Amino acid sequence: MAGWNADTAAGPVGAGTVTLVEGSSFSISAANGDILPDLPHGVFHDDTRILSAWKLTVNGQPLEPLTAETKEPYRALFIGRVPRSDGYADSPLIVERLREVAAGMVEGVTIRNYSTSPATCTVSVSVEADFADLFEVKEARVQRRWEETRGSDGGSLIISATWNDLRKTVLIRGSSATASAQGLTFQAVIPASGSWSRQLSVLPAGNGIVPRTVPGPASQGMSLSDLRRQEWVAKIPRLQMANRSIERTLRRSYDDLGALRIEDPAHPERVVVAAGAPWFMTLFGRDSLWASEMALPVDPSLALGTLQTLADRQGSVVDPVTEEEPGKILHEVRLGVSTGLALGGKSVYYGSVDATPQFVMTLGSVSRWGFARDTIAALLPHADRALDWVRIYGDKDGDGFVEYSRLHEQGLVNQGWKDSSDGINFADGTVAEPPIALCEVQALVYSALLSRAWMAYDAGDAPLAEQLTAEAARLKRKFNDQFWLPDRGYFAVALDGRKKPVDACASNMGQCLWHGIVDDDKVPLVAERLMSREMFSGWGIRTLATDMGAYNPASYHNGSVWPHDNAIIAAGLMRYGFVDEAQRIATALLEAADFSDGRLPELFCGFSRDQVAEPVPYPTACSPQAWAATTPIMLITSLMRYDAHVSRGGFWMDPALPESYGDLHITNAPLAGGRMTIDITAAGAQVRGLPDGLSYHREHRPWLTELLAQAGLGAGGAGS
Repeated sequence: MAGWNADTAAGPVGAGTVTLVEGSSFSISAANGDILPDLPHGVFHDDTRILSAWKLTVNGQPLEPLTAETKEPYRALFIGRVPRSDGYADSPLIVERLREVAAGMVEGVTIRNYSTSPATCTVSVSVEADFADLFEVKEARVQRRWEETRGSDGGSLIISATWNDLRKTVLIRGSSATASAQGLTFQAVIPASGSWSRQLSVLPAGNGIVPRTVPGPASQGMSLSDLRRQEWVAKIPRLQMANRSIERTLRRSYDDLGALRIEDPAHPERVVVAAGAPWFMTLFGRDSLWASEMALPVDPSLALGTLQTLADRQGSVVDPVTEEEPGKILHEVRLGVSTGLALGGKSVYYGSVDATPQFVMTLGSVSRWGFARDTIAALLPHADRALDWVRIYGDKDGDGFVEYSRLHEQGLVNQGWKDSSDGINFADGTVAEPPIALCEVQALVYSALLSRAWMAYDAGDAPLAEQLTAEAARLKRKFNDQFWLPDRGYFAVALDGRKKPVDACASNMGQCLWHGIVDDDKVPLVAERLMSREMFSGWGIRTLATDMGAYNPASYHNGSVWPHDNAIIAAGLMRYGFVDEAQRIATALLEAADFSDGRLPELFCGFSRDQVAEPVPYPTACSPQAWAATTPIMLITSLMRYDAHVSRGGFWMDPALPESYGDLHITNAPLAGGRMTIDITAAGAQVRGLPDGLSYHREHRPWLTELLAQAGLGAGGAGS
């Protein structure tokens, strides 16, 4: 049913795999640049695999890989050599493949001859295109068999296929090539100490649609992807940091976030955040909301575009197949052309319990960031419908908590962020039975109520604000009463279908800190447990403690380390004043990024740093992945205590960066339509260029303290 599910995760894509991504297109290939048909490799566009095999041979020999370097998220250089036929190891022929992916693919092939004699070569590229649906490939269950036709036209190979009423075509072109049904062939004579170069391109088309512009130089030697990236770089903050390793990680985060931006075809002006590569280059309610929330200091417009796109698809009817309900925010939508094979034949699936309150929370954050009042006002009815879903459909038994239980037998069993079938379990390892009320979902509802209250206060509707803050206060009291396990000193991860506390020690309770729903007197015990040897691996906080029955360091949700989870926990610890603990988590994750070229993956295994000196990769982790890409941003801004409330006239920052991070200089930071400059040194912090009417405060959000006091809530605060 659902596209994103750990229980139907793709098999390993092979050692040395290189993934390139740009918008809704991506490619997966081997270390030598070949795309192998017996692995989940390919070039994908609009959820369709337009290339299922792409093999380059020279004189019939596949290339021996030497290195592969990702230049940008959408471009990579592969360097290999042509094996000799006489048994000697060293070869004089070195092959460079410079590949770029966008709405198709371009590959420049250069062969360099390091011999003192000319080399005569037959260069061949064999091609296959099965037009498989994304989910067929991911789950290794390609079932449809398209009726294929192949034709050649000069230096071009045209592969077309039909299935029912669908027709898809891919055009493969090469300058000076000879095309056949199998692929393209070049005859090359490479001078002594010389080189030979050609360019190949792959363009998709379907149902009579004219092929889109292929990647490649557009102006001044820059491709369309380069120009798109240049526009992105111009609008986001520029930073310099004394700690060059952390600076590299942040820059990598910016690049990956830029590459993960996609557009709503119905509203090209709206840019949203895709969940991650390779399999989830589409809008996910939970993932895209979290990623855009975490990226607010970099580009607030991503959150606005995500909210608007989700609002357009907000649930309006009860549909058990897609799990749609009135007011509900979707779990996953395929914005482009898709067969919907994994979504019950439809393009939208709503099986998420947390995206709906999260929508309201993120709207509250966006409203504080300085967007026009009419822009926010247009989304308020959607926020109110979302809260109606929380009260009516989210809490079907009326106990005051939001639960989930799938509506369709093929839907996701677990519908929080730990959505594998065994992701929610008791301390003894027994899997919890639905309906399940997750602790962090109640915290999200708490934030949603306060966020809507903030917007009501801003709009001058004091009665509504007071009603919502009182509702939040009741939820907080009820949560701390029923989820707290006094004999364990931590919160239950959930209540099961019998309202029994699910007593596993899991990271979920750490996310509750960010929302401020945890009573102040319980925070020290929660912080202590989170930072214990059972929970903290040395690289981050595990999803499940090592002394729990279901613990497995190489599992998806039962002992692994998720960077975004840790970023939210670190931010929550900062809110309650546990600075040392937050610094320790942030430093561990930023150090972990060094082992993957500055890019944090979706998750890694939970082995102890004392046992294994490097983070152990999880075999099928997405990379890049949206909320992993935004994790370094959230870690640094949390340690900066970075927040804004434009309608209240304030920008708040009180840095607590570890000394090892060194000085930090940021320019072009967006706020309320303006751009500001931030300097943080050992001597203190300075902010310049604040928009008119805004002032810089070091104290921590007095407007929030005042609001919470009216509701009789603690000082912990809700998420920003």
